Amino acid sequence: MSSRSDSEPDSEPDRAANTAAVDATNEKVADLVTQPAVPNGMLERISMDPTQGANFATEPRRELTQAVRHLIDAILTRDDVTDEVLRDAAIATEDLAAQIAGSPHEAKARGRRVPSERTHGDYLTRSPIVGQVNPVAPPLEWEVRSGRIFGRGIYHAAYEGPPGYVHGGWIALTFDEILGMANVASGNPGMTGTLKIRYRRPTPLHKEVTFEGWTEKVEGRRITALGTMSFDGVVTAEAEGLFVIIDPAKAWEYFGKARGEAAPAGVEEL
Repeated sequence: MSSRSDSEPDSEPDRAANTAAVDATNEKVADLVTQPAVPNGMLERISMDPTQGANFATEPRRELTQAVRHLIDAILTRDDVTDEVLRDAAIATEDLAAQIAGSPHEAKARGRRVPSERTHGDYLTRSPIVGQVNPVAPPLEWEVRSGRIFGRGIYHAAYEGPPGYVHGGWIALTFDEILGMANVASGNPGMTGTLKIRYRRPTPLHKEVTFEGWTEKVEGRRITALGTMSFDGVVTAEAEGLFVIIDPAKAWEYFGKARGEAAPAGVEEL
């Protein structure tokens, strides 16, 4: 019994099947390129207004946040403090934390919030990079001009990598945040796909650095954003991020379903 060689032309059914497969692929690509860049309603859900979340980021909360940052710096930089002072400070700090949280440190529910309480509008105040009431954040100050993000800030002891310089991981996190914000500012919000960082020279601690982020191009659901970080007018790091605009079904699954929001039109709830 013989078999058809690889060089033998395809049969008519094979050619028809191949043509159908190519057509189907082309339709998917065309749909990806021509569908609306941002799903309906997404921009309304994401805010770049720094006053959003103001009810949470009250003056007393900001004062407490700054005090905690001061405490973190002291823990990391003072090596002339006695163990007794440190132990007393630990007890006092834990007492304060339990008082505010309403639960002890060991509680399994510690630090959790009911999902329905979260909104996109209050994210920036809690951001690990620009959050006014996040003690982990430096925080960096920012503004939007002509669809770009411009900002400045100082990284202190908590962000140290090599002695005297900012840890590269914090630089990467900063770019992830800034490029994402730039995309929102340009009207093209998306989720990070890949992030490439070029570290051109060390970024110093305790010195003001500046940064800039912007959307470079949008191709269908693919967004390319670029950014720079500089010290004293010299670029210390550059970034290129590929972001992806998620479809309404995924957006609802990730961000709306847990808060009890109704599924968008055409999305079936499971």
